[in-house]
Amino acid sequence: MGGAVAASLVIAAALAFAQGPSRAQPAQDWPTVKCARYKAAWADALARRGRRGLSDDFIASHDAFLASGCTARADVCPRSPEELDLANVLTVLAMNAGTASTFLPFACRR
Repeated sequence: MGGAVAASLVIAAALAFAQGPSRAQPAQDWPTVKCARYKAAWADALARRGRRGLSDDFIASHDAFLASGCTARADVCPRSPEELDLANVLTVLAMNAGTASTFLPFACRR
């Protein structure tokens, strides 16, 4: 991915990730807010870059993490260059939003 495209992706997703809840929504606990922001960043990243280079296993593992409310054990292993690039972008976004690195689903155990 070109540097300008990657930078644009990071900036756009960071804006989506960093948005706070609207005033019309009731206050939510921090884990719920983190997960909602992370889901938005994930959806934005996929919409912008597509799924080229992302394996079915990577997508399924990540979907399971999201379905758990972002509480499942980290078990999303980026193996392809595209998966690693996406994991790096999402890691930067999450850290910039103040989430701990232990929040992220990325780990290769096998």
